[in-house]
Amino acid sequence: MSQETVFEKLVDLYYPSLYRFAFSLTHHESEACDLTQQTFLIWARKGHQVRDDSKVKSWLFTTLHREYLQKHRRRVRFPEVQVEGAEAELPEIPPISAERLDRHNILAALAQLDHHFQSAVALFYLEDHSYPEIAEILQVPLGTVKSRISRGIAQLQLLLADPAVAGKEASRV
Repeated sequence: MSQETVFEKLVDLYYPSLYRFAFSLTHHESEACDLTQQTFLIWARKGHQVRDDSKVKSWLFTTLHREYLQKHRRRVRFPEVQVEGAEAELPEIPPISAERLDRHNILAALAQLDHHFQSAVALFYLEDHSYPEIAEILQVPLGTVKSRISRGIAQLQLLLADPAVAGKEASRV
């Protein structure tokens, strides 16, 4: 039996139950379809790693649940809010001239940070890792990660707000 036929049979067998599970998590048809399709995409890429055929169903459900949690965390971390409705909550930030906010200046300022702050900020903002992932990568407690990112961003803002510092560092890059 070809790999395609096996995959089609797997989809026919598990798609309805995976979709129902996804719908129970998301409460939206389109999101449930997306999650289910993403689960089968992951299976197509990594399913060969499952050696025991009796574990396929639990692997699919676990994968779907993990994908849902990842999307949910992202939605919580980066909520979609209409700017018009959140104007009162936006902080007052003094404008920084556009010519200073180029990639070289930001990377130069990031390079000036202490390496503990630099790695946490880079993993969070440049590599898009979550706090727990950063804690695991850096092998530090979650609170330390949050503190380092907060302090690193504060230092980065100070560096970018001082035109002399930003200009001097940009000329070295």
